Amino acid sequence: MKKIAACCSPATPHDTPENRERYWQMARALGNPARLEIVSFLRSHAGCFTGNIVNSLPLAQATVSQHLKVLRSAGIIQGTTSGPATSYCLDARSLEWFAEQTRTMIPPGGSDA
Repeated sequence: MKKIAACCSPATPHDTPENRERYWQMARALGNPARLEIVSFLRSHAGCFTGNIVNSLPLAQATVSQHLKVLRSAGIIQGTTSGPATSYCLDARSLEWFAEQTRTMIPPGGSDA
């Protein structure tokens, strides 16, 4: 078998199937323009209720709720339920992890060389 010269840096210690799945779940969630708009809104409006988020977007309440469910499932936001209302905020720890994974996978300049 022909040996291929290494042109890329080796996998990092935290490069596991579980971490890759978590990363891609977060990337897919952030890949939707409406969900990215919700994340942007929550950056400056932490602790907002669903209704506040709905009022900031040109989307139906049911659509916003579905987007919030995807973001929450991906670990991008957290929700605190109080009676019939849920207050949402960004999950800073999870977003820091995502940013670090991105920096590890895509180094500045696009190359380790």
